[in-house]
Amino acid sequence: MRIEPLTDATIDHAYGVLRAADEWDVPDLPPVAKSVFTVAVRHPFPGTEQERYLAVDGGGTPVGFLGLNLPQYDNVDNVSTLLVVAPEHRRRGYGRALHAYAVERVRVAGRKRLIASTTGARPDGAAFADAVGAAPALRETRSRFDVGGADHDRLDALRAEAWRHADGYRLVQWIGVPPDEFLDDLAYLDGRLLADAPVGDLVMEVEQVDGARVRGNEEARRARGMTAFHTGAVHAATGRLVAWSTLTGTEAAPEHAWQQITIVHPGHRGHRLGLIVKLENVRHIRAARPGLTAIDTINASANERMLAINRLMGFRPVDVEIQWQQAV
Repeated sequence: MRIEPLTDATIDHAYGVLRAADEWDVPDLPPVAKSVFTVAVRHPFPGTEQERYLAVDGGGTPVGFLGLNLPQYDNVDNVSTLLVVAPEHRRRGYGRALHAYAVERVRVAGRKRLIASTTGARPDGAAFADAVGAAPALRETRSRFDVGGADHDRLDALRAEAWRHADGYRLVQWIGVPPDEFLDDLAYLDGRLLADAPVGDLVMEVEQVDGARVRGNEEARRARGMTAFHTGAVHAATGRLVAWSTLTGTEAAPEHAWQQITIVHPGHRGHRLGLIVKLENVRHIRAARPGLTAIDTINASANERMLAINRLMGFRPVDVEIQWQQAV
């Protein structure tokens, strides 16, 4: 087997490996669109350097893919890793070879840790991570909201009741790049995420986020064919945006969306703002995408506050993911 940097000529081969693995490992999720994958390979998110590799066997058949993301602004000792072997080529040593190559690249970069995730739906991923010496660092729950089967009258009543606890706040919504007036507030909230959400045994620093980084991340999403739907709550007395929720989807899979960040400023908790912005954002995306049928989200299994909101809305657990960490 040989491992070679990904090129324009081999992107299609890498995508084929990744798609086959996704269809086997997480069959209930829509596969990443080829257009999204191609743009992501060529244009990383701001503040991230990346390396992408294709593994081919002795006959030239693509058998594996390795993606390494190297943060540049913070958490500079870590490397986020995506190691994939095509289902029909597993248990032949290709995964171990890719892992060994990843460790070598991490050491060359002067980094200290690999971080990668596995899904509970296919236990062979966890078995592989354990076999190569990684340690489980964070357990996460993937939950799904059945948009089509939900009782939206109940959700409307839930939303109305929540607003009765939020006097002095108003709603704002947008699609894509945020309005300039909210960039600094969004940066503060985004930077709090790793401080507020459980991270288990992962060695992670709180991210230093500014308005330019928020804008750059949103522009990178747009370049990948992703659309982000945002809802925020503004404190009327100060004009500050103090709660925020985001849903993202692609044109390739308009029936599905991912729930991303939901966060409330510490000084404004206790007004049900987290529930409000999540419920209002579901209405926001449904107005633009009437064919939406499912929303998935991933939370730390220890994040009972957010999981309780999810259950109240109608999200139900569908899978468990493990974040693995390995010192190199």
